[in-house]
Amino acid sequence: MHNRTAGISEQTSPTPPGTGFGLTAEMTAVATGARRRAVRGGDRHIDTAHLLHSLIEADPAVRETFDGGPQLARVLGYLVQRSIGYGLRWQGKQEDSGTFRAVRGAGTAGWSPSAAAAVGRAARSAALRGDAHAGGLDLLSALVADPRCRAVEVLEQAGVDAARLAERATGRQAGAGSRT
Repeated sequence: MHNRTAGISEQTSPTPPGTGFGLTAEMTAVATGARRRAVRGGDRHIDTAHLLHSLIEADPAVRETFDGGPQLARVLGYLVQRSIGYGLRWQGKQEDSGTFRAVRGAGTAGWSPSAAAAVGRAARSAALRGDAHAGGLDLLSALVADPRCRAVEVLEQAGVDAARLAERATGRQAGAGSRT
């Protein structure tokens, strides 16, 4: 029998290497939650949909970026259904949209190229703002910047305009100051 979870374990690092610096405690919790979702779902890699699901659950600023409760409920509905139908076509396939160059190297085992690239973009975004750590809105913006990733596919299926969500996230960051 083939082990579908070879490559991801409970010990897989929650932060991909090459991001230059760590995540906030909240974002480390998001990464850890995404890892748990991947393990529980029998997925080989943490992907962008796992990150989106954990991010929405963990970060109130991210939840407030959506167009209200009904839209957020639709997104969470698709994410929850992932293991019982929607998203089953993803099982056994590593997510790599090819849109962004992924971080590669030791420690990236268990991360899809698209998810590792999104965390790296979030870290770079925070650094450009002068923050030492990426926050939830950084990660949300990084996820929706990749139009071919699984997180954006989920958002589109739920009727969310990813470009508008990115604009709102950027606006919330600017309005909140440098730290999210």
